[in-house]
Amino acid sequence: MSKAGDALKQVLETYDISRYKLAQVMGISRSNLHRWVYGVADPAGDSILEIRDALRTLNPEAAEEFKRLYWDEAIEDEE
Repeated sequence: MSKAGDALKQVLETYDISRYKLAQVMGISRSNLHRWVYGVADPAGDSILEIRDALRTLNPEAAEEFKRLYWDEAIEDEE
């Protein structure tokens, strides 16, 4: 699974956000989001920002958690 997919799946489960609702807010298909969540495909860089922004709309805490899981851990991995 991809780092983004892992982070996204965890956030959706923790904050009880449906993939359908997130896809709706982002204006993308549920199948696209499904591929990201299950690591079939990785979201492009601009999509990561769109995920964060959509999560912020739905639940600001979820957006911060996604940011922490995705970016902060990526930075730790590089150190």
